[in-house]
Amino acid sequence: MRLPEHLRGRLKKPLGKVFPSMGEALKYARSLRPARIVAVGDRVTATLLEEGVRPDVCVVDFKSLRSPLTGEERRRVEELDLPERRVANPPATLSRELWEAFDLPPPLKIVVEGEEDLATLAAVVKSPPGAVVLYGQPGEGVVVVEVGKARREVEELLREFEGNSTVLR
Repeated sequence: MRLPEHLRGRLKKPLGKVFPSMGEALKYARSLRPARIVAVGDRVTATLLEEGVRPDVCVVDFKSLRSPLTGEERRRVEELDLPERRVANPPATLSRELWEAFDLPPPLKIVVEGEEDLATLAAVVKSPPGAVVLYGQPGEGVVVVEVGKARREVEELLREFEGNSTVLR
């Protein structure tokens, strides 16, 4: 599925609650007693690990803000010992490979060759009710998405993607 130009601005709006720090985001997420924690992004994954939380599913590409991830954060993400699925995902798309990776049982580390920016959308649609998805909102903090509350909105967005009939059922 390809992101249409007219949705780019709309996707800059957070899909859930924004917290200025991972500590605050985790406090809120834990209060929900999530069935699953999904981390999208290397920095979010590394920070969760630093806080002592191992995500059930994480999506990484060894980049942060499109620059290579280095140092301690990269080491944490690389050393996270979870079953791994490598997928290709070009910019501004949600590839079938990435979409279907969310069908695999957790624990799971999805390693993206390309960009993982839109993986949050797949994570919300493919995660079970009661799960939370955490991702970074540049310049603002960490977003906590309650899957049950956001799924319908995300499915509506995905219906506007080019080529959505191949993966949306």
